[in-house]
Amino acid sequence: MGLNKKSVDDINVAGKRVLVRCDFNVPLKDGEITDETRIVAALPTIQKLLNDGGKVILCSHLGKVKNGPNEKESLAPVAKRLSEKLGKEVVFVADYNVTGEEATKAVEAMKEGDVVLLQNTRFRGAEETKNGEEFSKELADLADVYVCDAFGSSHRAHASVAGVTKFISEKGGENVVGYLMQKEIDFLGNAVENPVRPFVAILGGAKVADKLNVINNLLEKCDTLIIGGGMAYTFLKAQGYEIGLSLVDNDKLDYCKEMMAKAEQLGKKLLLPVDAVTIKDFPNPIDAPVETEVYDATNMPADREGCDIGPKSAELFAEAVKSAKTVVWNGPMGVFENPTLAAGTLAVAKALADTDATTIIGGGDSAAAVNQMGYGDKMSHISTGGGASLEFLEGKALPGVMAADDK
Repeated sequence: MGLNKKSVDDINVAGKRVLVRCDFNVPLKDGEITDETRIVAALPTIQKLLNDGGKVILCSHLGKVKNGPNEKESLAPVAKRLSEKLGKEVVFVADYNVTGEEATKAVEAMKEGDVVLLQNTRFRGAEETKNGEEFSKELADLADVYVCDAFGSSHRAHASVAGVTKFISEKGGENVVGYLMQKEIDFLGNAVENPVRPFVAILGGAKVADKLNVINNLLEKCDTLIIGGGMAYTFLKAQGYEIGLSLVDNDKLDYCKEMMAKAEQLGKKLLLPVDAVTIKDFPNPIDAPVETEVYDATNMPADREGCDIGPKSAELFAEAVKSAKTVVWNGPMGVFENPTLAAGTLAVAKALADTDATTIIGGGDSAAAVNQMGYGDKMSHISTGGGASLEFLEGKALPGVMAADDK
């Protein structure tokens, strides 16, 4: 997986132009940033490079940019907020070409300790395509050193994430990871590759299909695998139980049987819900009041839908976490957006908050749930990348991590 990478602490950037790939994919409403978590998370790396006398050139994508470049997905609001946070002007290159003449001039005018922010990398189109070579080279032409600090994008082999490193290397420059990336590698990477045992992994979320390789990989690495959320019902059906109107991946029943057999063969504990909170009709809107009834997993009625783990399951899962030394959690236990159906997710979050284990939350919905429930500061690490953290848990090599120089 390539866990031993050079970081910003291993290089000297005094007087050098440093290109930093950040994750400034922040939510915007009417041109205003509604959540600045990702900007704040990037500050330690930026500040370190500035303190060391680097000329810091920042780049990031924002949004999906489906209809070509547009002001709604410009990084201008990010430049403004960054200037406030850093207490110095961040020069914004508004050019939709990203690396054009305007960018070249801005970089040429830089002094040590200056900051430039390039326009949304996805405005170039080539960012996401296989033929992003030209864009990769133009980005590299602006800099002497490259720092990747965008873990949320590290599973994509994009020009500004991985492509640029080839051209930095060709000119004798270094490619390293920033503090955010280093933290992800230390926590997520090591949890999977060298966990302190007992190692408990908790998987939730809606579909088995989304987590096929994660289940397979984690079964080999962990001591106990807990499965909750919508995906648990496919496992229950594979055991021959009635699951009513609950979510099910009928194509994955054989896969679930294989995984249960594999757990047994490897001597691993595979825990499934023993009871479920069921509803008659799905709430609309999702957080509307809803009537619930709890049934044992072996006794679910055919006309109801399981939407959360029941109290017995919550207790069983919490008990399994108590003696753990490492816990990784990805995916909620139920429809946590509804207060009535959030009890299972809340119970797991509380169990993790109460344990002395190293607790790692694998981004996405589980990160949102933990923060929403007020347990964020009790976790050892909350990953900044949903898709990237899932691929890391699958044991995949991430292009953005692999492209950095080894120590």
